[in-house]
Amino acid sequence: MPPDIVLVDHDPKWAEMARAEAWRISRALGHEVVAIHHIGSTAIPGIKAKPVLDFLVFVRDLDSLDASSSELEAIGYVDRGEFGIPGRRYFVKEIEEIRSHQLHCFLDGDPEGERHILFRDYLRAYPDEAEQYERLKMGLAAQFKNDTNAYADAKTEHVRQVEHKARDWKEKREDT
Repeated sequence: MPPDIVLVDHDPKWAEMARAEAWRISRALGHEVVAIHHIGSTAIPGIKAKPVLDFLVFVRDLDSLDASSSELEAIGYVDRGEFGIPGRRYFVKEIEEIRSHQLHCFLDGDPEGERHILFRDYLRAYPDEAEQYERLKMGLAAQFKNDTNAYADAKTEHVRQVEHKARDWKEKREDT
């Protein structure tokens, strides 16, 4: 049976851990990296999260990234290919068979990658929205216990609504 979905209190150490891991990723991939962003719930102060550090990595060229995947494997990542999202390269790292890190790699400027950053930035800017997201996640974790796919699927509609608000928020900021 898969492990239960566990949400833990926000840990301020996650930001420093993310900076250290981003440095390792950058060293492994070298000049292919355009930018590395800490994303996901561990990047949003104050809300509970699964203790998994998520990264969005923008790269110059996906073919070069594919050719360099052994460099990520050398620092503990397993290549999962596109894993359901065209244009993405997905890597996971586990410690003692428990997922600890996820990399979502996209070509620089890919809108699929950009939406992750916008979602994070919006929830950072609006703590009440972040709290609402946290409450949803807590309820879904209790409901789906150890079914991570059902948990993720059940969040989708809310995430899309927040992304819509975030796009409006971004446009208003750009207009000023």
